[in-house]
Amino acid sequence: MLQKGRISSRSIINTVIAYSITGFILCLAYTQTSHETEFLANYRLVLTLVLIPIIIKFLIQLIAAPLSGVIDFFRDKPVLGQEPSVSVLIPAWNEEVGILNTLRSTLAADYNNYEVIVINDGSTDKTDQFLSEFIAQYNPNNPIKLRYFALENGGKAKALNHALQYANGEIVLTIDADSLMHPKAIRNMVKKFSSDKVAAVAGNVAIGNGHAGLGIIQQLEYLCGFFMKRADSVFNAVYIIGGAAAAYRRSVLIEAGGFDHNVITEDIEISTRILGMGYHCRYAPDAIIYTEGPSDLKSLCNQRLRWKYGRFQTFIKHRELFFNSSKTNNYYLSWLLLPTALYAEFLLLLELPLLTLFFTYIVYTGDYITLSLCILLISALVSFQTSYDSQPRFHMRMLYYAPIAWLIWYVVDAVEFQALLRSLKRLKRKEGLQWQSWNRTGLANPSPTESEKPML
Repeated sequence: MLQKGRISSRSIINTVIAYSITGFILCLAYTQTSHETEFLANYRLVLTLVLIPIIIKFLIQLIAAPLSGVIDFFRDKPVLGQEPSVSVLIPAWNEEVGILNTLRSTLAADYNNYEVIVINDGSTDKTDQFLSEFIAQYNPNNPIKLRYFALENGGKAKALNHALQYANGEIVLTIDADSLMHPKAIRNMVKKFSSDKVAAVAGNVAIGNGHAGLGIIQQLEYLCGFFMKRADSVFNAVYIIGGAAAAYRRSVLIEAGGFDHNVITEDIEISTRILGMGYHCRYAPDAIIYTEGPSDLKSLCNQRLRWKYGRFQTFIKHRELFFNSSKTNNYYLSWLLLPTALYAEFLLLLELPLLTLFFTYIVYTGDYITLSLCILLISALVSFQTSYDSQPRFHMRMLYYAPIAWLIWYVVDAVEFQALLRSLKRLKRKEGLQWQSWNRTGLANPSPTESEKPML
């Protein structure tokens, strides 16, 4: 079964405090009468205007996302054959805790025509020992071909490029060495390659240890983030395809020149580059990959530093995609996704003074109704996203946190803010960043009876 985790007393206390704050604000909205001056009304207007680009993007995605299922029903017509060959690449660096469970879950996939390639990128722990012992006991008559490469440490991108030279599959799928693959994941990602223009597909990553504390925060973030990928998929413009659950057309990877080892987030860079080449990138919500999220704040902050820094590297490298008006360009990507992503980073820098002004306005005017409406809207959206997800039972606990999700997002923003400041500092000093790791306890393979069948 997936790691359950024990809910700490601190988590319970924090949840009670968050509910108390939320309840207090709702009571104030019901009992207090608001009063505002012309100046304060103008301030609220200015704040709204500042948020307009983000609001427009959010509304477009909110409308498009629920339509993705209907659209995919008509366009998911396989052109590669019923079971095209697949190569699953598993890069690993110091992954002794979870690598074997990752490998076992991959070998248990409900798919016939695939091979598995594990790449040990110079691990200094027992990763090589565990993998070597597993390979030695692997049945040579097993129809699933299993290969293992032990390399000197060179980074994740170089490890993937090395494996790409030996991969035979028409589709190349990557999965992190701390993740578990749902049996249907390969099949459900492959079916998204329904056109020769589709070059990459993102899977649905779920936090497998999201039962308490930071896990809850990450599970909420992943749930909402991947819901929005449905909208990006409608427009064939999923530009963030995480390496934990990614599938690529091998011929396009070779055409693109493989993964870029100069960008720390090689997964985001390659999907952005593929879009820039004129290909489509889509999302498979029913291709589930469970991953272990950081369990302590320092590790979470370092992970987000890597993501933020790598995304800035990608933006700089592919800056020509911003507001690109060429006929072959994806307008949704160039005129909406990328500009608003960069604009959101700018707003994040200003979030503390903006929030201070906002709550000062709320307290001074007594306009708690506006804040209450925001709380209720966020709660409704989280509830809708939970019920609409491919595995609603897995995310069911999010319904308990929906009323306090607005406060949880402030924690997410705080983590993102520190990552932003550290990234900008590194970019200014032209400092690099290495492949990071953190203490893990591992995820156990879900049994067939405990694995929920993903829904469309």
